[in-house]
Amino acid sequence: MKATPGGVRLGATREAGTTTMPNQQRYGAGIWHFATYVDRYATDGYGDPRSILDAIDLAGQVRDLSVVDLNYPFFGGEFSNEQVGEALERNGLSVIGITPEIYTRTFAKGSFTNPDAGVRRLAHELITEAAGVVRHFGADYVKLWPGQDGWDYPFQVDHHSLWKASLDGVAELASDNPDLKFVIEYKPREPRVHMSFDSVSRTLLGIERIGLPNVGILLDFGHSLFGGESPADAAQLAIDYGRLFGMDVNDNLRGWDDDLVAGTIHPIELFEFFYTLDKNDWHGVWQLDQFPFREDSVEAANTAIDFLKLIQRALGKLDVDGIREAQSNHDALTALKLAQKALFSSY
Repeated sequence: MKATPGGVRLGATREAGTTTMPNQQRYGAGIWHFATYVDRYATDGYGDPRSILDAIDLAGQVRDLSVVDLNYPFFGGEFSNEQVGEALERNGLSVIGITPEIYTRTFAKGSFTNPDAGVRRLAHELITEAAGVVRHFGADYVKLWPGQDGWDYPFQVDHHSLWKASLDGVAELASDNPDLKFVIEYKPREPRVHMSFDSVSRTLLGIERIGLPNVGILLDFGHSLFGGESPADAAQLAIDYGRLFGMDVNDNLRGWDDDLVAGTIHPIELFEFFYTLDKNDWHGVWQLDQFPFREDSVEAANTAIDFLKLIQRALGKLDVDGIREAQSNHDALTALKLAQKALFSSY
């Protein structure tokens, strides 16, 4: 069985009228889930500072968590790859991706799009270092979240030049590192008022313009909600173009990127999202990108993974033929009844 760009086929088979299920689903989380946070009000933080080693030890307490996405540089101190590797090993964790921090104060005017060529070069060098860390840990990808790339005001930037700089920066990295995957995590806004990679469609347009096989999308369920998209539709579009390389989930109230516990606000849309992945035989890590400011981070992860397991059970119970027939007639009520029956009877 061949692998999709975003995940590995795990030997599952599809029977008539059922969904296909991987033999053993893997669950992951961004390591920042286990850090402590500040905002513009609680500038003293919502807990004592933690290092990446502390965060890895907390991640190791989560039931069924097997992989993590690591920030780079490693936070909370000067740590070597070997020290981080020892912490991962003692907690039974591996690495799915490395996220270089190209959104800090150094890059306040952008990383790929910074008007200062020297800062653009710093971004390139930092991401290149992160690529080396990906190789060291045998991870799947370098994750690019260029949160400072974009603009805030009318007339602030030349839009042609800004977009070209975004694409050129990614293309250079992907060309220099053809053995690695680079995934772009798009988001409508924050910290910039308008981010360069702000939607699934714009990101796909950029990736197609770059034209390299090792550039894809990491689809954040919450970013898609926040951007007014249907996450299921966004996933299907990325899959249709062969560019869905990764995904993560959380939840929000659509007005902001709240990064709440997955399944707490939009359970039906989350179910449709995973149904879309499943019907396309896309099987990768089901990953959390949550920010439990006030909640216990281990319990927040356990709660989310428990709900993801519920979704997995529901996928196995879903009347797929009935869903397809209802969808062929655009019969919303019948399709929703079938989805609700599968999901809410799976507790």
